[in-house]
Amino acid sequence: MNKVWLVTGASSGFGRAITEAAVAAGDIVIAAARRTEPLADLVAAHPDQVEALPLDVTEIAGIQDAVDGIVARHGRIDVLVNNAGRGMVGAVEETTDAELRNLMDLHFFGPAALTRAVLPHMRRRASGAVVQLTSMGGRFAFAGVGAYCATKFALEGLSEALAAEVAPHGIRVLIIEPGAFRTGFAGTGALQQSAALNAYEDTVGPVRSGLPGGAGQEPGDPAKAAAAILTALDADEPPLRLPLGNDATDAIIHHLDRARTELHSWEKLARSTDFGN
Repeated sequence: MNKVWLVTGASSGFGRAITEAAVAAGDIVIAAARRTEPLADLVAAHPDQVEALPLDVTEIAGIQDAVDGIVARHGRIDVLVNNAGRGMVGAVEETTDAELRNLMDLHFFGPAALTRAVLPHMRRRASGAVVQLTSMGGRFAFAGVGAYCATKFALEGLSEALAAEVAPHGIRVLIIEPGAFRTGFAGTGALQQSAALNAYEDTVGPVRSGLPGGAGQEPGDPAKAAAAILTALDADEPPLRLPLGNDATDAIIHHLDRARTELHSWEKLARSTDFGN
């Protein structure tokens, strides 16, 4: 039986690529976005498979009704893809409380609310999958993207616990950790930047210029990423985390190696803190 997908941020980037891949597989996609006009061509080409749904994931009050409406129209949601998001550059000191909260609403509280809304429907059918688009920045952080990585760290932590909770109900959780892909993530007008302080020019300055400067030249192919996600979902034992791209894979391996080395260096002190030691 063909799947019913709910994909957020579906108007461009990974969301668009995942929508196209699912449609090519014969599935039905509710393509959700704040602006649905860019989806008009997909709806026109596949009127029986693509439904464009206006949805801002930061407007939590409307999420349950949106999910219940999809289930009423299509009978179920087999795959939820929490993809909506945006990039942000700024040192931690540069980032305002409002900027951090707005980004957390988009990358964490919105996906959490959508996940809560679909789970009762998935549990009743004892099947389903929740796909969380995070980033290689969901595993480690570097200067200039602290706020962005904080939101992705939070979503990964929530999702790891979620995976253990819903596995007995036949529901899978897949965390996707892409590197640099040609999604428009860092393009003109897409990347939010905090007001710069001269004190961080050496550490954050290269990120401010480097991300927009590399837009359109990223090594990752969104269509191949979408195909990889579908392959992982169809596996008998899908991974909990799936890095995408050579850059993400290399960087995560390096991070894990460094973390292991550091832990071994401080293991004796770490173990000395129990009573009786």
